[in-house]
This record gives sequence, C-alpha cells and structure tokens, in this order.
Amino acid sequence: MAQHPIKVIAFDADDTLWVNEPFFQETEKKFCALLEDFLPHHSVAQALFKTEMDNLPLYGYGVKGFMLSMIETALTLSDKKVSADVIEKAIEYGKEMLARPIEMLDGVEEVLQALKQEYRLVVATKGDLLDQERKLKKSGLLHYFHHIEIMSDKQQADYHKLIRHLDITPGEFLMLGNSLKSDVIPVLEIGGHGIHIPYHTTWAHEQVTQSIEHPQFKQVQKITDILPYLLP
Repeated sequence: MAQHPIKVIAFDADDTLWVNEPFFQETEKKFCALLEDFLPHHSVAQALFKTEMDNLPLYGYGVKGFMLSMIETALTLSDKKVSADVIEKAIEYGKEMLARPIEMLDGVEEVLQALKQEYRLVVATKGDLLDQERKLKKSGLLHYFHHIEIMSDKQQADYHKLIRHLDITPGEFLMLGNSLKSDVIPVLEIGGHGIHIPYHTTWAHEQVTQSIEHPQFKQVQKITDILPYLLP
C-alpha cells in the first residue's frame, strides 16, 4: 500500500476511534437480569438480538433503536405482564448510554495528526445522527476531519454515494475500521482500499468468518500500525 493513489482516508467511529460495543454488552447484561423471572439470561439475549434485527429496517443503528428493542422484548417475553419499573429501567439504561463520556482508543489522535497533512480525512460511520454528532463533538476530534458522513447503512451504494460527494474515484478512497462486513468488504467490492483493525468485542451482526485476500486490503493490530503504509 506504500505506492497508492489514495487521496481520502475514511475512519469508522465506534470501536475504531472510541469504545462503543462493550457499553452495549454491559447494558444487555443488565437488561437480561431485569427479566430473569421470565427466562434465563441467554434466552433473553437471543430474543433481544432477534428483535434488534427485525427492527433494523425501521430504527437503523444506535442506542435509541436498542432502547426501543429492549422495551419491545420485555413486553413480548413477559406477555405484557412486565412491570412499569422494568420499562422505566430499560429507558434509563438507554439514557445512561447516551450520556456516557467518550473513551478514546489508544493512538487515535496521534494517527489523525500524522495523516492530516497528507490526506483529506473523513468520518464514515453508522448510527443515530444526533448521538454520533454528540460523540464527535465530545471527542474533540472534529477539527481533524474534512467531512462527516453519518450513514444509515454501509453497503456498496452508500459508499458510492460518499465517494461521489467527495469527488474522487473508488481507487482514491481508503476505509479504515473494525468491521470487515461494514468497513472493508463493500469498499473492496467497489474498487476502494480497506484496512481492518480488529476490536476485541464485535457485535454479532457485524461478524464474518471469511478470510480476505485482496491487493488493496491490509489488516493491522492497532491504529498506529497504519502509519508505515500511509506516510512517505
């Protein structure tokens, strides 16, 4: 990747720039405990995941959709016998997630500082618009980015739209993130470049088992490992 035509580097946000998925898993455990009078924890977790998947086309990604899915799951599993206190708790858990301080991942600001002089940097992330804007403002990283794209999904068409907006070709675009499914595979499929930075916790919906062999793909262990590939 040392000899490349890349002009724009796009960063995923959640679990690439800052911690995200562990907070969802922590909240899920608390929610499962609320319903232990109705079903074992693993059964509640399975039902919640199914509800989330069913609701994705309606609510998209993010905490608010997760909160609504918790409420729906509680009502369904209890046959609407769950107490108002449980519903209130689910809402409270969601609000706590929305109010959490940002926990930056190691090396992020160092990398952004180093790359800003050589490339246009953008954020390309899924999620709820208001929540992602809030996190970006709280992170203190906004000044590094030429453009912010908060996407309803990350399919080929979504990346084509972003690349057209940036007025570049797919071959001049690099996407960097923790999800092979969302951040890497669709970008490679349209002719872009992808770097995968695995995160120790990945949402089940984003997990893939396939291995990738592609001349425009790299996998690194941490975000600072990208610098030797991208700087002269």
